[in-house]
Amino acid sequence: MSPLRTSRHRLRTPGRALPLAVAAVAAVTLAAPADAAVQHRFTPGAPGAGDPYFPHLGNGGYDVQHYNLKLAYDPDYDQLDGTARITARATQNLSAFNLDLNGMDVEKVTVDGHKARFKRRGTELTITPRKGLRKGRHFTVAVTYGGVPKTIVGSPIVFGSPYGFLHTPDGAYVGAEPDGASTWFPANDHPSDKARYDFSLTVPKGLGAVANGVLVSRKAGKTTLSRRRSATDTVTYDWHESGLMASYLATIDIGKWDVKTGRTAGGVPMYVAIDPEVRKLSAPGGVDPLDYYYDTTAKSTDLWVKLFGAYPFNTAGAIVDDARFNDQPLGFSLETNGKPVYSAIRPDRTIAHEMAHQWWGNSVAPKTWQQIWLNESFARWSNWYWTELQGGTSVAAQARATYNAKPFPDPAGAPYWSVVIADPKRDTMFNDRVYSGGGMVLQFLREKIGDEKFFALLRAWYAQNRDKNVTTEQFTALAEKVSGQDLDAFFRTWIYSPGKPPLP
Repeated sequence: MSPLRTSRHRLRTPGRALPLAVAAVAAVTLAAPADAAVQHRFTPGAPGAGDPYFPHLGNGGYDVQHYNLKLAYDPDYDQLDGTARITARATQNLSAFNLDLNGMDVEKVTVDGHKARFKRRGTELTITPRKGLRKGRHFTVAVTYGGVPKTIVGSPIVFGSPYGFLHTPDGAYVGAEPDGASTWFPANDHPSDKARYDFSLTVPKGLGAVANGVLVSRKAGKTTLSRRRSATDTVTYDWHESGLMASYLATIDIGKWDVKTGRTAGGVPMYVAIDPEVRKLSAPGGVDPLDYYYDTTAKSTDLWVKLFGAYPFNTAGAIVDDARFNDQPLGFSLETNGKPVYSAIRPDRTIAHEMAHQWWGNSVAPKTWQQIWLNESFARWSNWYWTELQGGTSVAAQARATYNAKPFPDPAGAPYWSVVIADPKRDTMFNDRVYSGGGMVLQFLREKIGDEKFFALLRAWYAQNRDKNVTTEQFTALAEKVSGQDLDAFFRTWIYSPGKPPLP
């Protein structure tokens, strides 16, 4: 494969925003009570959502309802151009508000169709509408932008692996967890603000574009892409995600695809897209890799429906790309809404893990990134359970094998028991203690309260919190309620404390 291409031209300088009048605060009569002035005061939304690990990620003052991303991508220049139309509800009287945007050039911003002032500082795009936005009001901001999206490289959060917007040999691939969504569209980039999405993706003829949700339409046409002098034959793919989705779970994947669609045995719609280069490889059992991904995804989806509850979204599936960075294959397996993304052929337990995330992490989502164990521990326990049901090692044995394999104290440079599951800290939030350590916690909890109550707990946790954001304290409280046991000492030992406790 060819090495990663770099941009050969600069994006033309965007037009300068016209100065606008500052919104006036409504006059208050002398007879009005003092709190009336406070009630009508307009103030900027906070530049962060208050996450302890990412204090500047996300934004305050509004709640996004819907993203409509109308984008064109030209792989010959790695150029992404488009308009993001974001419908939101003000949660305070807003004089200005922020969106997260890492890189890219902003040409124009409007609020409810009127030009708005904007400025950039770091990854913050601050927007000042022509008039203040009253609390409770719905408004639409449109951001016209373009450029070569950044690939995030060298972050200790993901052990230095490239993530975000990845430029592939024939297109692009997005794996954005935890903070990479803002590399390709302006967003309230925090899991606490879920929204619905529509994607309109225009690409040169001969390429396909896959995104979250269901394919609504596919239309051929001609488009003048920004770095080409004349119109080019293109195809536009429209996708609709009806489920509530955090920004880091949004994906667009552009390239050449072989596709298989249908339904699981239980009736869940399926869409699997695989790069023809990956399809040439050997899948377990010697089967066609497209069939392997389809069948394994369908089987695991139906299992989790039976175990956890109704499927949360409008489609299940997979996107399997020949994803590389500097011509080196990437090791991606990553949840997105509906169709996880993979960079190669992965074991069936990994596919089961990523599909379990549709319940744990995607639907029942953490309130802040500190609660990441509520995503990863649940998915790890699930892939252990999948392995047991396929005739492999039992979950109990896998949990104890993991426990015994981890030395204590931790070897230098290899933290495990020193990581606190309920508060792993930002740079170790994806440490294996959060995955396998949390998987152990769930298995030991299962043994403590019994199978009947444990599986009832999982079903209740999902039923009560579908489409919501949750905390560790909510889970431990529900565990005590369902089990009828005092579990304070158990959770204090296993998720709130460092160290290697004795096996229960």
